[in-house]
Amino acid sequence: MDAWHSQDRHLVRLEWGADASVALARHARDAGSDVVAVVADVLSFTTCVSVGVDRGVRVRPYRWKDASAAAFARENGAVLAQPRGPVPPAGTADAADGDDGRVSLSPRSIRTAEGLTDLVLPSPNGSTVCAGLAEAGAEVVAACLRNRTAVARHLAARFTASPNRPPVVLLVPAGERWPDDSLRPAAEDLWGVGAVADAFARLLEHRAGPLLLSPEARVAVAAWDAVAAPVDALAADLHACSSGRELEEKGYADDVVVAAELDASDVVPVLRDGVFVAV
Repeated sequence: MDAWHSQDRHLVRLEWGADASVALARHARDAGSDVVAVVADVLSFTTCVSVGVDRGVRVRPYRWKDASAAAFARENGAVLAQPRGPVPPAGTADAADGDDGRVSLSPRSIRTAEGLTDLVLPSPNGSTVCAGLAEAGAEVVAACLRNRTAVARHLAARFTASPNRPPVVLLVPAGERWPDDSLRPAAEDLWGVGAVADAFARLLEHRAGPLLLSPEARVAVAAWDAVAAPVDALAADLHACSSGRELEEKGYADDVVVAAELDASDVVPVLRDGVFVAV
């Protein structure tokens, strides 16, 4: 990576998707910095992780469409999350359930599953991003709107613990995919990392000077400011954005509602040895 793409004049940096974020993480690590990667895949991977870890579930991210996922789940005594099932037609006996009962990449399915203690959670975006960043040596944090202040406090604690050599904070909006598998920047993920960056800068108070947030990170904060107030405006925008509309039209409007639970959780899911656990 060329230095001018690294945002290395600032401590809080931002890059989209797996390839670019991993390149930034490796660049910072090679320069001698610890890296805390804050990944947001608001609709729905990191919201799923937040909901799962809130209820004590060990969540294991796994690469999307990897045939070894089922064997990996069996080896760890875990449930393998399935693709979202078809929503029963309105008026049928099962329609109120919102899906076919499987644990899937649906926050609501994870919240309502009985006896769930260990979950393998593949996803095309957030899970793949997290795996790549962990391999690059970053501490990976799953952030969403539900836990944005808790994540900001975690970052502030890391800065306080190492005031002379604070870690690089890498904000990673995971994004979605176009049909040709290219990256589709997703508004909700930019809002997610912007919400964290805004809360983090406020916690630092006088230390939050011009060298803290890169211009790219400030763009995320500005995007968050555009939807942050009032709270019902945030919920409306989540439902109206492209990813929200997709979930609604597929019958998963409840998942958008869960994603809009601003600051509902004080649990910070951190990836340790391949498992998201609460810190």
